[in-house]
Amino acid sequence: MIAVKESAAGLRVRRQELAKTGVDIPSIGLGTWRYQGGADTLRAGIDLGAAFIDTAESYGTEEVVGQAIQARRKDAFVATKVAPRHFRYSEIIDAANRSLKRLGTDYIDLYQLHWPNYTVPIEETMAAMEELVKSGKVRFIGVSNFMVGDLRAAQRAMSREKIVSNQVRYNLIDRTAENGLIEYCHEQEITLIAHSPLASDVASIQARDPENALEKLVKAKSASIAQIALAWCLSKDGVVAIPRASSADHVRDNCAASDLRFSTSELEMLNTKIGFHRRSSIEIGLRRLARHALQMTGRNQ
Repeated sequence: MIAVKESAAGLRVRRQELAKTGVDIPSIGLGTWRYQGGADTLRAGIDLGAAFIDTAESYGTEEVVGQAIQARRKDAFVATKVAPRHFRYSEIIDAANRSLKRLGTDYIDLYQLHWPNYTVPIEETMAAMEELVKSGKVRFIGVSNFMVGDLRAAQRAMSREKIVSNQVRYNLIDRTAENGLIEYCHEQEITLIAHSPLASDVASIQARDPENALEKLVKAKSASIAQIALAWCLSKDGVVAIPRASSADHVRDNCAASDLRFSTSELEMLNTKIGFHRRSSIEIGLRRLARHALQMTGRNQ
C-alpha cells in the first residue's frame, strides 16, 4: 500500500507499507554508510519526511543517529545491522545491546543481518534474532546482501517471525537484483531496500548514458538527475531507497523524488538507454564461495 503524506515541513512524501507489517515507512529514507554529516541533517530529514534512518554497527554512525533521534524517537523508524562476526546466538544478543546503547534507545525498529555468514548455522542466528523480537528489543527482522537461496534458508530457520526486508545494492547501473531477487521478494512480500541508489555518485550514472536520456528526462520533469535515478528505483513494486545526504537541502531534493512518476515510454527509455550491469548466477556463486572461504579463515567477518 502506497500513500502520499505531507511531512512536518510541508513536503509531499510517499510512504509505503513495510512488507505486510501494517507499519508504513518513507519510500526515501536516509542512509548513513560513509556519512559525514551531523545529527542536524538527520533531524532535518525526519522533519522533511525521510524518517527511515539506516545505520549499522560497522558504519560507526550509530552514535550520531542516536543524537538525531533524541526526543524524536517516535517520529523515526531506525534500522541497524549486526556484523557477520557476531552471528553466534550470544554474540547477536550482545551486539544488539551495544547498538541499543549507542543509539540511545530501548528498541530497534528493524534489525538486519549485514551479510550472510556461511560458517555459523543459520538456525542459531535466526533463533537469536527471534529472541530479540520476543524480548521487545527489536520490532522487525531484516537481512542485507542476501540472495534468493540465502533468504529461503533464513526464513526456513525461523519459527515465529518473518523476514520483512532485504537491503541490497540497486540502482540504474547495477541491476543484479533483477536476476530473480526482486521477483522473489515481491512474491514473499519482502520489502527491498535499495542502498547506493545513486551508485557511487551521479557522475557514474551519467557516464553510462551515451544518448543523454537522463538530460531529456531532466528537462521533461523539471527534476535533477539524482531525482530521476531515485524515482526509477521507486517505480519498482516493493522497493524503497536510502540515499546518503549531506545537508537539509540535499535531503529535501531526495524526498522530492518520491513524487515523480514516469510514463511507460519514459521508463522504457531509462531501462534501455542507460548502460547497466547484472552479475550472472555464476559470478554470484563465485562471490559466495570466496566470501565463505574468507570467513573460514576469519578474514571476512
